Amino acid sequence: MSQLLQFVISGITVGVIYGAVALGFTLIYNASHVVNFAQGEFVMLGALLTVFGIAAGIPYPLAALLAVGGTVLVSVALFDFALRPAGNAPIFALIIITIGASILLRGIARVAFGTGYFSLPPVAGGGPIAIGGAVLLPQSLVVVFGTVFIVVVLRLLMQNTLLGKAVIATSSDAMAANLVGINVSSIVRLSFAISGAIGALAGILIAPIALASHDMGALLALKGFAAAMLGGMGSPVGALVGGLLVGLSETLSAGYISSDYKDATAFIIILLVLSAFPNGLFGKGGYDRV
Repeated sequence: MSQLLQFVISGITVGVIYGAVALGFTLIYNASHVVNFAQGEFVMLGALLTVFGIAAGIPYPLAALLAVGGTVLVSVALFDFALRPAGNAPIFALIIITIGASILLRGIARVAFGTGYFSLPPVAGGGPIAIGGAVLLPQSLVVVFGTVFIVVVLRLLMQNTLLGKAVIATSSDAMAANLVGINVSSIVRLSFAISGAIGALAGILIAPIALASHDMGALLALKGFAAAMLGGMGSPVGALVGGLLVGLSETLSAGYISSDYKDATAFIIILLVLSAFPNGLFGKGGYDRV
């Protein structure tokens, strides 16, 4: 029983990390219908910029703030200098651009930060917490509650503010949104900025648990995309639920079957769910009236 509980705790921790990455996918998809495969690199940048900021003598909070700001600038630059000039291109071409940006950022990070593995001091101190024979790290609680807080804020933003309505309108019909006075370009740019900030925060939160490196973003992007698809692309709550399902399926399959098959198990579950719910667990077809 304690072993199962340990697997569940580990799965929840990993799952909320995937959910945080999926949130970035969701936000940009809501505004532009573009799947941004550079989202994983935003996580990497947040972690490594903070690591090297601290190494340069900058206090932890300021280093984290500068890392978030730097990642936001990179995210906005991706939109302004790569995606916006190709705005009339087919969606699949825009997705290829984000994949190219991911490879470019990974290469720059390799040159700038090296190929080593780094970690950050935990935000929450103290020793491990024993729960029913299982062990829970305080930093895991920070990751879980931090991600849930971001999800709640995004949901309230989308449902209860004019900005959220503008994002929904832009997602539904960019031309119609532009005709009623919504600055579509600014909405999409803001979505990229928030997505970059979310990615950087996720990297800062998980770096004390998982080692940060220049190539950590590729796998995180893949798992985050899977979580977003499973939960329903465009749904913040679905992103978190999808991440939890992917994380739990990984840890349980690794614990009871084999770690060699944990990735395959996660994607098999995704295929089964999407065959029954093509739009994901929380996704919906059609358009919202706003």
